[in-house]
Amino acid sequence: MKLKETEKALRLFSDYVIQQSKTRLTKGKQNYSKELYNSLKYKFDEENDGFIIDFEMQGYGEFQDKGVRGIGGVRKTTSKFNSRNNKGKMWKQKGGNSPFSFKEGKKPSVKHFVGWAKSKGLSPFAVREAVYHQGIKPTQFFTKSFNLGFEKLPKELQEAFILDIEFAIVLAQKK
Repeated sequence: MKLKETEKALRLFSDYVIQQSKTRLTKGKQNYSKELYNSLKYKFDEENDGFIIDFEMQGYGEFQDKGVRGIGGVRKTTSKFNSRNNKGKMWKQKGGNSPFSFKEGKKPSVKHFVGWAKSKGLSPFAVREAVYHQGIKPTQFFTKSFNLGFEKLPKELQEAFILDIEFAIVLAQKK
């Protein structure tokens, strides 16, 4: 059975999510190299009596969307360390409640920061240190776009979609 209206609604939803995600990246000034922007797309497939929408982006896109918690610690170069009370200036945390975090001793590679840092006149090593300690603030460029698009779907389609997602999560947990 071909569900033409359902397919049309889901394709419009997918187009909307991608378009809005790209707009949010640009407006949020998160589009330095355009690599993430250009990687945003979706695959739409029919399977049995349903549809599969697979959103794709560069691997680091999820870190931009959900943020990354830094390891924290005391700043070495700008801290005014008082030996009487052992207080220094702490790194401000940006990662929020992100499911991602940097691990102690596992800094991101400097290569990820070279182009952007140089365009801003900064040292890529200093940028890496700041990101490692402070984390990455969530932008939710994809999450917000997805949620807004989802709200525009007809209620019956939303309910079916939620059931399918819950079923997929249960299957993934059993593996």
